[in-house]
Amino acid sequence: MRWRPIPSVLMAFVALGFLVGCQTDSKQQIMLTDKTQVELRAIQTRGFDTTDKPLAVRNVISTLQDLGFVVDKVDDTLGTISGTKLSGYAMRMTVTVRPHGKAQLAVRASAQYNLTAVSDPKPYQQFFAALEKAMFLTANEVD
Repeated sequence: MRWRPIPSVLMAFVALGFLVGCQTDSKQQIMLTDKTQVELRAIQTRGFDTTDKPLAVRNVISTLQDLGFVVDKVDDTLGTISGTKLSGYAMRMTVTVRPHGKAQLAVRASAQYNLTAVSDPKPYQQFFAALEKAMFLTANEVD
């Protein structure tokens, strides 16, 4: 039996069929989770009235350490900090500091517990409460 290549037109139709089927499922999933993602982003993000990104990054590092996280990675250029907490459970938190407008920085925290995104607001509230105190104390030069 001799091998015959499948015509490219037939391959294009098969590929198009797969893409159309996947596209419908993706759109449905996005529509179902859109509100949840917006709510989660609101829980994960806070604005701070400062433009001193290096200082904010240092405060995030200190806050994570104060909360029992071991800081694994820091990228000053991107403003990302990652840490892991191993206190009876494994939680990983990644925090991003970026400019927001001309007079603010946006800080967004994203936590994972066993490779599952944390949607419970409590860990984020604890992190931001501690970070707000650290930012206030630093801004007012209180040790």
